Amino acid sequence: MIASLLMILAAPAQGYATRDVGEWKIAAARDGDGCFMTRVYPREGDTTLLFGLSADGSNRLTLLNANWSIKPQDRLTLDYRLSNRRLPKQAAIGLASNDKRGFVSAFDAKFPAQFAAASRLEIFRGEMPVERLTLEGTGAAIAELKRCVAASKAGPAVRQATDDTIPRDPFAESKPKRKK
Repeated sequence: MIASLLMILAAPAQGYATRDVGEWKIAAARDGDGCFMTRVYPREGDTTLLFGLSADGSNRLTLLNANWSIKPQDRLTLDYRLSNRRLPKQAAIGLASNDKRGFVSAFDAKFPAQFAAASRLEIFRGEMPVERLTLEGTGAAIAELKRCVAASKAGPAVRQATDDTIPRDPFAESKPKRKK
């Protein structure tokens, strides 16, 4: 399951190869604009947590679960609680991926550091608990995520100078004339 999810999100290795950091997988985004860290929690519905960080510093947190009935594009308000910060009444948008449904929310620029320092994440829909997750190892994963983003900002590797005597496409030249 995690492999197919990473195939959707991850780019082919272009300066950054997918890495494991503890329970987290770190991968470059397919569009080249940042990276994602992913973890699957072995519990009812196999909750998947994805945290994405873009080159411009924007971020988004996605949770998916095979048992959830939220529909793609549904809009709702959720309360997020990190062990070191409360984020009440955050907008969330429903989505679906690989037979799981869930939601995505965006946060302010302080969130990645607070997420890295937190030991727990709790999410509520009003008074109803949605999920409670441990964030062990998140600090190291966020550090690697930032390295991945820096690599994506650097762009593709510099190409070597080419030999001017070799045509760009030697097969595109006109065919040699045959002698009669």
